[in-house]
Amino acid sequence: MDHAATSWPKPDQVVEAMRSTMLMYGANPGRGSHSMAVQASRVIFQTRRNLAKLFGIRNPNDIAFTMNTTMALNMAIQGVLSSGDHVIATSIEHNSVRRPLEYLRRTRGIEVTYIETDTAGNLDMAKFRESFQLHTKLVICSHSSNLLGTILPIEEIGQFTRTQGAFLLVDAAQSAGILPIDVERMGIDLLAFPGHKGLLGPQGTGGLYIASHVDLEPLMRGGTGSRSEDMEQPLVRPDRYEAGTPNTVGIAGLNEGVKLILNETVEKIHTKEWLLTRLLMEGLETLEGIQLLGPPKNQPRTGIVSFIIEGIDASQLAFRLDREYGIAVRSGMHCTPLAHASAGTLASGAVRASVGYTTTEEDVYAVITAVRQIIEDFAR
Repeated sequence: MDHAATSWPKPDQVVEAMRSTMLMYGANPGRGSHSMAVQASRVIFQTRRNLAKLFGIRNPNDIAFTMNTTMALNMAIQGVLSSGDHVIATSIEHNSVRRPLEYLRRTRGIEVTYIETDTAGNLDMAKFRESFQLHTKLVICSHSSNLLGTILPIEEIGQFTRTQGAFLLVDAAQSAGILPIDVERMGIDLLAFPGHKGLLGPQGTGGLYIASHVDLEPLMRGGTGSRSEDMEQPLVRPDRYEAGTPNTVGIAGLNEGVKLILNETVEKIHTKEWLLTRLLMEGLETLEGIQLLGPPKNQPRTGIVSFIIEGIDASQLAFRLDREYGIAVRSGMHCTPLAHASAGTLASGAVRASVGYTTTEEDVYAVITAVRQIIEDFAR
C-alpha cells in the first residue's frame, strides 16, 4: 500500500523484458553498429514512441530519459531559469521542486512565488492568475499532490500560462499512467515523470518531455555517441539531454509497463483505483479519532489516502502496520513539508496509504481492519 512511492509487484512482462535484455542484447545503444547495439537502440526508441503515444507527444525525440522524476525536474528547472526570472509554484510541491528553486533563488537571484492552497490542496485560480508578473518565466505544479491526492486543473493552468508567455512544468510523479495526460491539449511545455510508479517500470527510470519551442540548457554534458568530434554538447534531440550510457535494461522494462497501460487504458486504471480509494476512505472514516487529509471522499483524487489519528504517532502506526500486519505504508513528511503546512500537519506528519494497479479489495479491507485493531489497542 505504498504505490505512491513505487509500484510493486512489477508485471511479469516487465521483469522478463529486463532479464531478456541482460541476456540477449546487453550492449550500449548508439555506441556501435553491431547487432546487439542496434537492438538496444531499437528498444529505447520503441519506449520513447510508446511514451509519446501515452502523453500525446508529437515527436518522440522530445522525450529525454532520466533516472527519476527528481532528475527530470532538476533538468527542467535549472535548464530554463536565469538570473532575474520569476517562478510560480504551489504550496503542495515536493522537495524535488522546492529545493532546486531555493538553490536558484540563492545562487542565481531568481524570484519565487508559492501560491497557497486550501487544506485539501485545492488551488485558488484567482490567486494564481494574480501572481503573474512581467518577468514570470515558469509555472511549476504537481498534477496530483503526493500527500493529499488532490488533482490540480492542469488544462486551465496551462491555457492561462500560455496567454502570459510563460512555460508550464508539470510534475507527473503521481499521475503518469494513472490520469489522462495530453501535453498539447493541456498546454504542458515540460513534463517530468517517473518510470517506476504508475508506469509500472523499474526504479532508476523516468523522463522529461521538452516541447520543441523550449530551449533547455543541458544539466549534464558528455558522451552521446553522436557528433563526438565536437567540443560542445550536440543540439540534436534527444542526444543533447542524454549524456552517458542509458539504463537500457530499465528502459526495456519500462517499455513493457507502458505497453500494458496503453492496452488497459489510463481511464480503466483510474476508474479501478478510484473505486478502491473511495472504499479505503469510507472504511477509515468510520474509525474513532481518525482524520483523513485531502479532498472529501466524493471529490476526485488519485489513489492516495493520508490520515492522522488522535493520540497515535504516525511513525509508530506505520511501524506496527509493517511488523504486525505485513502492510507497507509511508509515514512522516513525505518530502513535502509545504503540503503538510497547507494541511496543518507539519508538526505531526501523517500516514499515507496508496493504492495502485495491483491493489485488491482484500488489501484495502486488510488496512482498515489493521488500523481499527491498533486504535482499539491504544484505547485499552
